[in-house]
Amino acid sequence: MSTESSGIKEDRKEAIKKMIRDLHEGADPEKVKGRFRELIGAVTATDIAEIEEELIREGMPRDEIQRLCDIHLALFKESLEKEKVLAPRGHPIHILMEEHKMLLRISDELMSTAREIVAAQDFGSISQQMKQLVNTKHQLEESEKHYLREENVLFPYIEKHGVTQPPAIMWMEHGRIREIEKNIYAIIEAREKTRFKEFAGQLERVAYALADMLSSHFYKENNILFPTALRLIGEDEWKQIRRQFDEVGYCCFTPQSATLAFEKAETLILGPQVEGVIEFETGKLSKEEMEAVLNALPVDITFVDKEDTVRYFNQSKERIFTRTKAVIGRKVQQCHPQKSIHIVNQILQAFKSGKRDTAEFWIDVKGRLVHIRYLAVRDKNGAYLGCLEVTQDITNIKKIEGEKRLLDWT
Repeated sequence: MSTESSGIKEDRKEAIKKMIRDLHEGADPEKVKGRFRELIGAVTATDIAEIEEELIREGMPRDEIQRLCDIHLALFKESLEKEKVLAPRGHPIHILMEEHKMLLRISDELMSTAREIVAAQDFGSISQQMKQLVNTKHQLEESEKHYLREENVLFPYIEKHGVTQPPAIMWMEHGRIREIEKNIYAIIEAREKTRFKEFAGQLERVAYALADMLSSHFYKENNILFPTALRLIGEDEWKQIRRQFDEVGYCCFTPQSATLAFEKAETLILGPQVEGVIEFETGKLSKEEMEAVLNALPVDITFVDKEDTVRYFNQSKERIFTRTKAVIGRKVQQCHPQKSIHIVNQILQAFKSGKRDTAEFWIDVKGRLVHIRYLAVRDKNGAYLGCLEVTQDITNIKKIEGEKRLLDWT
């Protein structure tokens, strides 16, 4: 993004950047806030996104930008509140903001339930509160779709317009939200092995931690990320985004009124279509047959080319990890949380150098054992073409014993 396109003067932008650097070095936030009022005046959400981008490029750690975000948001709040995000009903931004409201209500209910439990005497007196906790847990689990839509659809479209750091910072915060939610689930599930007062205290602490995190995170998205997206992304792209939102799905608490039709989503064309028959050494398939075969595989596959760009994924019936068309053309590093990028790079570097051809992991996903393999793809001469990720639910496979020679469909 250029200074000219955002409308902020270079000297004003440099003054804001200096204030953020001063905060980084320990300056008094109140004094910086006064300087901001005197020298800067109003700035837009896009200006803030641009400034964060430049600070990252100039060497300030992304973690530090995120830590300072709360401080400089306080400085910019008066200006940001003048810029209201207006999106029609059914627009992806409208849906996300309505879900923000619902998630804050769910968080408030969790805090209220936690306070009631703290005031109680023992587990025998909180049967109603426990029912509410189970319901809240279900709603929080469902909220994963909210974050997946942002990470797999909205963020890639913002990045395509040259803004990469704000989405990356928001994704980091998604990771922190998920960690807090995991703590909530663990506390609820371990209640029978925990003393009542200890359980009540733990629950209250994580309930407040979630409320603080969601309030801060949603404020940043509503006032910085979403206005930036609305300015950058075109009308036709919003139709594509809405279509892909529908594919990912919505939360159990998403207001139905928020997801009413937002015009007819257009089909996203990703490139020239292959016509006729594709010939291989071992046979030939039509494009339709090829696509159907890949989608029929009982595994999820994703191909990343030699430039680390996501080029293809199949659409198996029960995909384990969310993939949307918005990731096509995106660097694979941008498809992973910040904390795991070094592992991704380590694997790709080993594949490119020829030191390794495979890497595998297995993890628990909602009680299912998932096997993940990364395979180096090479041509006949051994030259690196890219990396294939293959993901498979092996829970039932691990249970296989003996032999099965007869067909049994009953």
